[in-house]
Amino acid sequence: MTDVSPRPTRIAHVGIAVQALDRILPFYRDLLGMSEVSLDNADGARIAGVQAGESLVELLEAESPDSPVGKYVAKRGPGIHHICFAVDDLDATLARCKAAGVRLIDETPRIGAEAKRIAFIHPSATGGVLIELSEF
Repeated sequence: MTDVSPRPTRIAHVGIAVQALDRILPFYRDLLGMSEVSLDNADGARIAGVQAGESLVELLEAESPDSPVGKYVAKRGPGIHHICFAVDDLDATLARCKAAGVRLIDETPRIGAEAKRIAFIHPSATGGVLIELSEF
């Protein structure tokens, strides 16, 4: 019996905080020719997706100023909000991070957009980048 190696970690999506989906979506869809992908809203954000090869770009518009994306845009302006990596075993990855002393926002997975199990790692532990982990 041979061991099957886990799937390699890959970029699942990049989340971009925007002020208004209706103003920015045409740039990605119509000018860059990216296919629109239907996504569920989550975490106080309206989400539009566009396909970039094998990865996804999530455009995140705050549903309210006190939502995570609303606070981000108010403090930093529109721009890259987070990068999401798909991992083979979310629980094991979080356990490794926790054992290494990495500051986690979510110590246990929760359900995010598209009903996927997700967890966020605090930017202070990742060189200033908000990292989302999700399962394949």
